[in-house]
Amino acid sequence: MNPQPSIRAAASTEQHERRAQAAHRESVLVRELTAGDRDQLLTHFLALNADDRLLRFGQAAPDHVIEHYVQSIDFTRDKVFGVYDRGLALVGVGHLAYLPADGENRTAEFGVSVLESSRGMGVGSKLFARAAMHGRNTRVTTLYMYCLSRNTTMMHIAKKAGMKIEYAYGSADAYLTLPPADQTSIITEMLQEQAAVFDYAIKRQARNTTRIFEAMMPVEALA
Repeated sequence: MNPQPSIRAAASTEQHERRAQAAHRESVLVRELTAGDRDQLLTHFLALNADDRLLRFGQAAPDHVIEHYVQSIDFTRDKVFGVYDRGLALVGVGHLAYLPADGENRTAEFGVSVLESSRGMGVGSKLFARAAMHGRNTRVTTLYMYCLSRNTTMMHIAKKAGMKIEYAYGSADAYLTLPPADQTSIITEMLQEQAAVFDYAIKRQARNTTRIFEAMMPVEALA
């Protein structure tokens, strides 16, 4: 007996959504941010609700704390990466903070946040992968993450990356030993950054073009 049309339609829709999500994951591009992006970073973090801020920073983070954090980021020392949507909203941010070196051992801490509207698309994993590659290419030997144990997204990223996780008092420390850089890792990061910069330029041009057309259209047409 053939499946009912409604069942076939539901299965087809579900399959289409899975393919769309898979395609979106492949198209997630990570761009390195600069001090000129502070305003967008602030907008991103202020868009996080109280619980998301707690999960990202490990403590309550009111607006003034967020503002201080963004202003204190040292872009000459650390690296910050971002993922943009089609409208150039910063939907995902990864902060790679370098810790003081201990002899030949160099450690960097990674923190990530993704807006609720863009979760489930692999944004966090892409940010982690980019940060890990950059850490590797800058002689980082250990990548470290601290998070609350109930931060399922961070824990998923850590486990997927094969990080060693240590639990204590409701929090978790995760460690990943990075291999030395090689020609492949260096070229791969360079190509990824070039692709992200090009994608950003295309999106910005599309946005500016849309704004010009809207400005030229009569008010009645936009109503």
